[in-house]
Amino acid sequence: MSKENITPTGNEIFFPDNEFIVSKTDLKGKITYTNLLFEKMSGYSRDELLGQPHNLIRHPDMPHCIFKLFWDTLQQQQEIFAYVMNMHRSGDHYWVLAHVVPTFDLMGNHVGYHSSRRSPNRQVVQKMQSYYKELSAIEKNNANMKQGMQDALDSFVDLLKQEEVSYGEYIFSMNEAA
Repeated sequence: MSKENITPTGNEIFFPDNEFIVSKTDLKGKITYTNLLFEKMSGYSRDELLGQPHNLIRHPDMPHCIFKLFWDTLQQQQEIFAYVMNMHRSGDHYWVLAHVVPTFDLMGNHVGYHSSRRSPNRQVVQKMQSYYKELSAIEKNNANMKQGMQDALDSFVDLLKQEEVSYGEYIFSMNEAA
């Protein structure tokens, strides 16, 4: 199954605060496990999801630089938290606070990633929507997509330096401020 050409509807959907969306991927980001809530929120069946790239649910309004930061962090075998807007098969969207960690087999070999996503703080989502629009604008301002993504990431890293916080501290400070 290839990624469908889905048009965003602008309609947001929600899931209960006490439930978690869970998925696992291999090292290349291909889905190896999903829970029922992942299937419900994505609009795809387990059979349609398994073996597919996790970016199947990526919303086009998410800045690419956030996913670059994700992969750069995960490839260093470090955990990462991030606010992410995903897209349902219908074009509806949903926000999550994602926590992604590397996974290892019994021999200690890095074999993939485990992601748990919870319902995010709505005040933080409003802030992140605004900031993500700025990052996306930076990305689109450059004719070279890769350079635009790097420019947006550099802008984000500059913000973290100005605030003298790590990325993780920034994400957690957003929750505390809300």
